[in-house]
Amino acid sequence: MESASIYNASVKSFLNCCLKPRLWVAVLLLTIIVAGGLVLAMLGYLKIAHEFLDSDAMSFWVGDKRFSAYLLIRNLLVILALIWVTGILSNFGSRRIRGLRRLKSNNRSILSKGYQVVLYIGAFLLGLRILGIDLTGLAIFSGAIGIGVGFGLQKITSNFISGMILLFEKSIEEGDLIEMSDGVAGFVQDTGARYTLVETFEGREIMIPNEDFITNRVTNWTFSNAQGRIDINIGVSYGSDIGKAYDIMLEAANEHPRCSRSREAECFLVDFGESSVDFALYFWVDDIIDGRKRPRSDVLFSIWNKFKEAGIEIPFPQRDLHIKQSEIQL
Repeated sequence: MESASIYNASVKSFLNCCLKPRLWVAVLLLTIIVAGGLVLAMLGYLKIAHEFLDSDAMSFWVGDKRFSAYLLIRNLLVILALIWVTGILSNFGSRRIRGLRRLKSNNRSILSKGYQVVLYIGAFLLGLRILGIDLTGLAIFSGAIGIGVGFGLQKITSNFISGMILLFEKSIEEGDLIEMSDGVAGFVQDTGARYTLVETFEGREIMIPNEDFITNRVTNWTFSNAQGRIDINIGVSYGSDIGKAYDIMLEAANEHPRCSRSREAECFLVDFGESSVDFALYFWVDDIIDGRKRPRSDVLFSIWNKFKEAGIEIPFPQRDLHIKQSEIQL
């Protein structure tokens, strides 16, 4: 079982290396193939190899079509070279487009995805042309392809279209702080053709299907501005000076350096509870990306210390237990 998994991993890694090598590897392989072909042609070995691989002994027939070892090797090298060249052009063009700082991140993503789609479609059509495949013959399979897209590739197509909608609507951009309906929250790192990469506060990178951003409820904390409100609920005892408690809570919020100056802090008396007078304190921070827990914690510490100095008590639930004894007669 272990040897089978090692074999599968080796095959997968080999295929990835051949079909999608790194940029420098692809350039190196292309250079070796071109240089090797030129050297063999200059020495005359290329013609000898061609005649041998294209001979009847190295050929076979499928119906009325003749296939030789030369034809198969040539087509394989053409396909690999085309894949490598397409990958090089895709990486080069995407990097240049993402380097255009005058454009917004979403516009750069749209241009990058459009460039890649056009490039790969052109490479596919060119490959068919080089291999001698008649494009008109593909019309026979158009119905089957449509059914395959409708069933087998339904999710992939949906995610791709959803990703394009997100890019054009600009409702989700790179660097936005978002929160999904299932509780996943973090910063958008990239919007791809199939998924959107979100980095959570714990450093995890989660690949969320683009379709989820269209069909589910999403909170974008930085859609129109980066401000965010912090809510604190506090109860004080009935014997305390509630007017002074009100002033202290507003003072603690306004003293914090991250409290927004464009929107004033507010405090409300919301209820007379069973054991406390309940207040709600609201204050805003200008950049929610810097976090909300730290300023909330700082303000709570400040309120605690100020209440202690002013003699204001924060009550906690208490219960009196009365034990009733009954006389037992023998």
